[in-house]
Amino acid sequence: MKTKLRKLMWILWPSFLVAGATSAIVFALVDPQDVVFLDHLQGSRQLVYSLGFFVFWLMAALSSALTLQMAPRGIELDEFGEPIE
Repeated sequence: MKTKLRKLMWILWPSFLVAGATSAIVFALVDPQDVVFLDHLQGSRQLVYSLGFFVFWLMAALSSALTLQMAPRGIELDEFGEPIE
C-alpha cells in the first residue's frame, strides 16, 4: 500500500508542477476570452484557466505514469536502505 501511494506521489507532484508552469506560459500568450469551444461556446476566464490547468495536469500525469511504467524494475528500498516488500 505504501509503495502505491509513493508511486502516485511520483506521478502527481511533478505533473502538478509542470501543469502550473505550462498553464502560466500558455495563458501568458493566449487570452482566455479568445478561446471558443465548438464554434459558439465561450467560458469565463476562471473556467478556461481551471480547465486548461487540469488538462495540462492530466497530460503531464499520463506522461509521468507512462515513464514510471516503462522504468526498469529493481528492488525498492526505504529511506533506511531496507527492501520494501
